[in-house]
Amino acid sequence: MIKPLNDNILLEKLPSEKKVGSIILTKEEKAGNVATIVAVGPGKTLESGKFVPTTLKEGQRAIYREYSGTDYEEDGHKYILIKEEDILAVIE
Repeated sequence: MIKPLNDNILLEKLPSEKKVGSIILTKEEKAGNVATIVAVGPGKTLESGKFVPTTLKEGQRAIYREYSGTDYEEDGHKYILIKEEDILAVIE
């Protein structure tokens, strides 16, 4: 499994469409920029030397900033590695 460094967060993208043969079926309620947090980095050190721990936890669902992060695919799962500051909200 991937272990994020610093204040990076690993998200597993939620499926927003299902492919049946050559036809793509989209869900009415599209996931968009919603993903599940699967791994978190420990946090970051500020220029002042103060360490700021990550505030997010594995298992939370989050809304993240569009067009940010790095896409990664493994074993048929789609992930995005993103900075904590690019997480806009947590869905409770």
